[in-house]
Amino acid sequence: MTGIHVEGLAAIALFYVLILAVGIWAAWKNKHAGEAEGTDRSETIMVGGRDIGLFVGGFTMTATWVGGGYINGTAEYVYLPGYGLAWAQAPFGYALSLVVGGLFFAKPMRSRGYVTMLDPFQQKYGKRMGGLLFIPALMGEIFWSAAILSALGATLSVIIDINIKMSVVISACIAIFYTLVGGLYSVAYTDVVQLFCIFLGLWVSVPFALSNPAVSDIKISAVKEIYQAPWKGNIKREDAWVWIDNFCLLMLGGIPWQVYFQRVLSASSATYAQVLSFIAAAGCLVMAVPSVMIGAIGASTDWNQTPYGPVPPKERDQADMILPIVLQYLCPPFVSFFGLGAVSAAVMSSADSSILSASSMFARNIYQLAFRQSASDTEIVWVMRVTIFVFGGLATAMALLTGTVYGLWYLSSDLVYVIIFPQLISVLFVKGTNTYGSVAAYVFGLILRIGGGEPYLSLPPFIYYPGWQIEDRIHHLTGEVEHIVVQKFPFKTVSMLASFLGNVAFSYLAKYLFESGKLLPKYDFLDAVLAQHSIENMDKTTLVNRNTIVLSEMAPVKPRLSVQLAATFTRRDTLAEEDSSPEDSPNHETLD
Repeated sequence: MTGIHVEGLAAIALFYVLILAVGIWAAWKNKHAGEAEGTDRSETIMVGGRDIGLFVGGFTMTATWVGGGYINGTAEYVYLPGYGLAWAQAPFGYALSLVVGGLFFAKPMRSRGYVTMLDPFQQKYGKRMGGLLFIPALMGEIFWSAAILSALGATLSVIIDINIKMSVVISACIAIFYTLVGGLYSVAYTDVVQLFCIFLGLWVSVPFALSNPAVSDIKISAVKEIYQAPWKGNIKREDAWVWIDNFCLLMLGGIPWQVYFQRVLSASSATYAQVLSFIAAAGCLVMAVPSVMIGAIGASTDWNQTPYGPVPPKERDQADMILPIVLQYLCPPFVSFFGLGAVSAAVMSSADSSILSASSMFARNIYQLAFRQSASDTEIVWVMRVTIFVFGGLATAMALLTGTVYGLWYLSSDLVYVIIFPQLISVLFVKGTNTYGSVAAYVFGLILRIGGGEPYLSLPPFIYYPGWQIEDRIHHLTGEVEHIVVQKFPFKTVSMLASFLGNVAFSYLAKYLFESGKLLPKYDFLDAVLAQHSIENMDKTTLVNRNTIVLSEMAPVKPRLSVQLAATFTRRDTLAEEDSSPEDSPNHETLD
């Protein structure tokens, strides 16, 4: 048995070395990127030289969501009796999120030359509001990384008797190391290897698992009960609103993430950013197919005939590990090690982009724009390096120390959907919103979402939405019965809509009160209405040193388009809003 563990360890080590080597090579290959155009080193770490091409771009955009959590979670839901394929929403939800992001959000964000997702918020609502919006964005990234690393530890403990803590720490150290060295270039190039690993690893394993004598025909078990309820699943009438709520959360809540915009903003043009989003949407669906099949295989297996034993994974509270369990017990050892090595390397590689995203937002939007506008480029680079290390360490500690990391991730991703998504729509598409509306929207969204409770964190609700029920949750291993309140109302989407409407209503109310003279100018303590007017009416080059950052105050961003793509992919109208001047670029026409 020990020999097998050594082989498993060797397979994982091989994939880890491969990913680490690619990360270091990417950093070395691009170490002078952007120097010719005079780009700041800090910006190169955050968004590359804005020259990520179609091949690498397509892979890295797909890897925004396709990582360890995505493939494990899809297999888990297909396997779980009572859920099945009908509830495995991530593939279609995230694919549609990339389509919607590409259609409506990629072009305005990329064509205005932003560096992070928080730039437009700070430009329109001020530094303080940018800092407030940084909190849910940071929580989302850190808890996502922690959930990924936690899943990795569980996966590795299935394959080899390795200490979970050691495996998580080693994986995190490797991901942090190459992100520190190469920034976005290392993240992008390792994403290419990561997706190849997942694709090959899972597709090699599926035929072997299907042909195992313990597995019955998955076409029959899809519609007929053999060892458990059919894996096709169904949506009960009383659960329809919950299903819609969760689907909207994935589709719309998958957009306002720095991990997504980091890739959008690194594309070589606005149109390219859109194309990459559509390619990634197709990639998401393709990458989910082997996961769905593995979940179906798990649901069609007589576990009594396997070394796993007569008690199926769902009754051991191991449904979330169905993918590594199928690979381990239904495939020959060499196949399972290849599959599991690929999956664990992929999991590790998907933590890097979240850590880079969190440190990019902190270094630029909090440190540079809110506190140290005179900071040198070298200083920003060092702040990024320190925060990559700190946030990486924080995610690792949470993965090891808290058993509720998935609950924290669910809650924080809900907050991203309920708070940041409506504000992103307002800041990009609704004229006239201001900081007062933004603060009101933030408070509305927060109270309405937290008020609904979170069963995974044992957080009881203080707002009981229509149709709530008390359900008993039985822990199979301990036999404990837990009474939890389940909200059957689509309260997450309603909270998001309330947040959006609150932003618009309070913005226009504040505007009316100040402009009509009902409130004196001295009460405009956020400088959001009257000060904003004076800024808009003044010449663009005049620096107005108020709490709101105007474009001339922001770290300069020069839109760059790689020469080959300029003719093919750049439309003039995408550049209309770019803050470019004749001095910046002698050959550039002014398009005002």
